[in-house]
Amino acid sequence: MDEPTKGVDVGAKAEMYGIMGDLAKQGYGIILISSEMPEITGMADRVAVMCNGRKTGELPREEANAELILELSMEKETGKEAD
Repeated sequence: MDEPTKGVDVGAKAEMYGIMGDLAKQGYGIILISSEMPEITGMADRVAVMCNGRKTGELPREEANAELILELSMEKETGKEAD
């Protein structure tokens, strides 16, 4: 699901979260792509972070917090000097 709650009201979000939770309880795997940090930390069992098309880290739910997710999403220096 890519940004499933973007532009929807709070009531609709809660309903969608309920549906996603029910599907997960039934054994379905859900890939959730979101730019909303509370949505990520509240819904995900595991958080994979990407930057420029590359996976830069993976965090279990208990370790996933906004600070770590943002750190992993930033481009790191590669040791090369800038021209």
